[in-house]
Amino acid sequence: MPLALLALAIGAFGIGTTEFVIMGLLPEVASDYGVSIPTAGFLVTGYALGVMFGAPLMTVLGTKVPRKRMLMLLMGLFIVGNLLSALAPAFSVMLTGRVVASLAHGAFFGIGSVVAADLVAPHKKAGAIAMMFTGLTVANVVGVPLGTLVGQSVGWRVTFAIVAVLGVVGLAGVAKLVPDVPKAEGVRLRHELAAFKNVQVLLAMAMTVLGFGGVFAAITYIAPMMTHVAGFADGSVTWLLVLFGLGMVGGNLVGGRFADRSLMPMLYISLGALAVVLALFTLTAHNKTASAVTIFLIGALGFATVPPLQKRVLDHAHGAPTLASAVNIGAFNLGNALSAWLGGVVIAAGFGYTAPNWVGAVLAAAALVLALVSAALERRDGVPGEVVAGSAPAERPAAVAHH
Repeated sequence: MPLALLALAIGAFGIGTTEFVIMGLLPEVASDYGVSIPTAGFLVTGYALGVMFGAPLMTVLGTKVPRKRMLMLLMGLFIVGNLLSALAPAFSVMLTGRVVASLAHGAFFGIGSVVAADLVAPHKKAGAIAMMFTGLTVANVVGVPLGTLVGQSVGWRVTFAIVAVLGVVGLAGVAKLVPDVPKAEGVRLRHELAAFKNVQVLLAMAMTVLGFGGVFAAITYIAPMMTHVAGFADGSVTWLLVLFGLGMVGGNLVGGRFADRSLMPMLYISLGALAVVLALFTLTAHNKTASAVTIFLIGALGFATVPPLQKRVLDHAHGAPTLASAVNIGAFNLGNALSAWLGGVVIAAGFGYTAPNWVGAVLAAAALVLALVSAALERRDGVPGEVVAGSAPAERPAAVAHH
């Protein structure tokens, strides 16, 4: 794997840390600014919305910019946003900083996925995408717990300052290690938009929303579920989330490896197993050991779907994949927001803290159905796995493809 993937993974690590670390620091931030916890929660919601809307916006703005330069500009935006959060004199300024940082998120992963896939031979593309996403998964194992610890011990502003420094390291890595891949000739915004006429691209995005939504339906409410149902102490939630993060790391790497060999079967297995495990979580949540194992499996199976789904979008938007790739990252956040809301609805309706697991199981099962429909349509139409979307010309192969 090329060293350039390490630079992309470092950027992904910083982005993953800033996205999730705020959840553990909400009480400190709320106290400092004199706002309620629900109000401080807008720092999470604002970031997610920024990713959803920023992914296509920043990608469209970057269509005329070479990909390496655009990745550097996005890391610059990420640094500015986190510095603004670290230094914010008022809550509104911090919220602005969070939104600024979030604008870099979707486009970085979207463009980074295309760049990562271009850096390697065709049979290694999913593995390369998984390598970049390893930075995001490792952030949940290392960056988020450490960032939370630093924030609670020294001050949350220090955490965001450190994240900004990580952004500087990521920017330097992209500048030094990512090659100057020429911008594809003849690919215009209308070609990028043409990918969304492809049913397979839309189905892959719907699978992303539902599949990853299944994961976050359960994980969003992991703290009350584990303390009130499984009987864990409040302090145990941190290491349970680390366990979830370890599952994400393993699942991401396994998903990338096997998606390069047999993409659709990998999706069938991971989505089907995810639906079963989430359903079983309603039972295993009553036992400490069983719930810990289940949390690891949810992380592993959930993230095993990420490289194959991202590669499927790239394959079917082959002529102009950048916008579709970025929008698919936004789809992950849409899934997170949708499932968190649905999980809250069933808890509020009085079904208990384990009820979101059933929501997650149904969402994952729906994603599996879409995967089967997608494969059936592909067989009916007699089209290969890689399809040129719209009328866009195929992109020129990167000169560094086999380095």
